[in-house]
Amino acid sequence: MPPNKPASASAAQTLRLLSANIQAGSSTRRYSDYATRSWSHVLPAGRKHSMLDTIAELAGKHDIVGLQESDPGSLRSGFTNQTHYLAERGGFDYWSHQPNRRVGNVASSANGLLSKFEPVEVIDHPLPGRINGRGVLMATYGDDDDALTVAIAHLSLGVQSRRSQLSFIAELLHDHPHAVLMGDFNCTADCAEMGILYRQTRLQPPSCAVHTFPSWKPQRAIDHILVGDGMSCRDLQAVPAAFSDHLALSVELDVPDVALRR
Repeated sequence: MPPNKPASASAAQTLRLLSANIQAGSSTRRYSDYATRSWSHVLPAGRKHSMLDTIAELAGKHDIVGLQESDPGSLRSGFTNQTHYLAERGGFDYWSHQPNRRVGNVASSANGLLSKFEPVEVIDHPLPGRINGRGVLMATYGDDDDALTVAIAHLSLGVQSRRSQLSFIAELLHDHPHAVLMGDFNCTADCAEMGILYRQTRLQPPSCAVHTFPSWKPQRAIDHILVGDGMSCRDLQAVPAAFSDHLALSVELDVPDVALRR
């Protein structure tokens, strides 16, 4: 992948970022599994801890990780907070999660943040949409003009809801020169509604499409790591997140050095 526009002249540090829809540790290897393995989305059976251990090994090779569909503790996860579990197994000192959707005590879903650097602030925002249960988790590193903002989101399937969600996110990020937005967008980077981000923030469209869905035969680029034009990134690639139905995205990013502290 060609690099983004050059970073600012200030000292920079290279980070490895990962965005992963982990499907609550469930395994999906073909379309028929959505029907034949539907029980795994409501019951704590299968090899979910083994799947999480595989994801933790991948996550641990990165500095900041954004998770989608991480169960914050319900029946299907054996009441395990999967973000916390991955933080401990992956060697992350800092973690946060944003529960978004709960179906009784049977199943729940959250955005998650794993970080080897200490954020100065983490805020969760519910996203608008026709159906409640979507959110964006926003972490800030540093407190000056070089501060790094990392936002993690899982957007809706419907175009109208996505448009309102992207408008909301654009308002949050419009005055953040060093911003990263990553997650499962459920749309390609060139969809009309994505133009809201490119017009109203400094986030740039990716220079190439990396297919992430379905993981067993990737045909759609619907997971993204979008980076502001004040930073440079390289080596964007899709990697397996155990047997989730999405591949994860990994990238190297140059960020202002003063924004980070362990």
